[in-house]
Amino acid sequence: MLRLHLGPADLCRVRFADRLHPVGTALLAGQWLRDPTVAALAPALAERAAAIESTGTAQAATALLRHLLPARGRLPDFVTPLSGRDSVEAGLEAIRATPARRIRAEATAAYARTAVTPLRRRFAAADPEVLDLFGGAVRTWFDAVLAPLWPDLTCAYRQQVTCASQRLAQHGLDGLLAGLHPTIRWREPVLEVRTWWSGNLPGTGHGLILLPSPLAGPRPRVLVQPGHPILLVYPTVLPTLGATAGGDSLGRLLGVTRALVLRRLAADGALTTTVLSRAVGISLSSASEHATALRSAGLVVSEREGGAVRHHLTALGAELSRGSTGDSAEGLPPHQATGRPPVLP
Repeated sequence: MLRLHLGPADLCRVRFADRLHPVGTALLAGQWLRDPTVAALAPALAERAAAIESTGTAQAATALLRHLLPARGRLPDFVTPLSGRDSVEAGLEAIRATPARRIRAEATAAYARTAVTPLRRRFAAADPEVLDLFGGAVRTWFDAVLAPLWPDLTCAYRQQVTCASQRLAQHGLDGLLAGLHPTIRWREPVLEVRTWWSGNLPGTGHGLILLPSPLAGPRPRVLVQPGHPILLVYPTVLPTLGATAGGDSLGRLLGVTRALVLRRLAADGALTTTVLSRAVGISLSSASEHATALRSAGLVVSEREGGAVRHHLTALGAELSRGSTGDSAEGLPPHQATGRPPVLP
């Protein structure tokens, strides 16, 4: 049992993460799906991942990640960093920026009950070549398994935050913390968390970030670093995933993320690059890159307004967005598909 003794400075800074962490979610999901008992809770996702992981580059990426990371329990904290939520690349940059001494300490602890191999030894020694291999494997696994499902996961995350925010408004902070998950118990001022490690720790004085995730595994995950907010990732119900991924002709034509950018512009109208990046859940540079590609294809027009660039669909882009599904609502979050106003935190 982990007991977090939260002080006033922590309790007045309780908040939700602004989005799911792509790299953190991928690594937790990859470990979660390795446990047949846990994976049985989501057979469709487990079968999809198994089919993808058994072929092509995803097979090699899966093998590398499974060799370097524990099959269950606590992962090295540095592979699920606090920063880098904007995109996979941002998360990998945060991992690469980890001091070698910290990588050695956390990887060595993770391998305490695991056979030592040359590759694990090099990973624990923060060998740049192995860290690059690790990053490439994470990117490949995310693109193959989670990228087609990311819009669904993002929408589900927003709905979870909305529900929790309503509970906070109705029942206060005590009601919020007491109702997070059966493995989390609030006994003011102590938050007891049944996670993969035990201890009694004071708060950091920088607050508590809550992150509900359907792919966290059977137990909550806690990241405590001095000088930073405590991160608490707790399990939630897995939503129905991939309802549109298999039959998404636009996604197959343009790529999943680029198709999502096109659909977001079709739904919301003209958006600046900054707003577009937040709406889709990608980095600012990635949003700019996708908008440039769509503009080159004649699907988007971009206009500068002061210091910002605003993008909107051309007639061809709007027609492609509608014609790819026969219904412009396909692939959009439920509130856009039904015409109801969005429910956001």
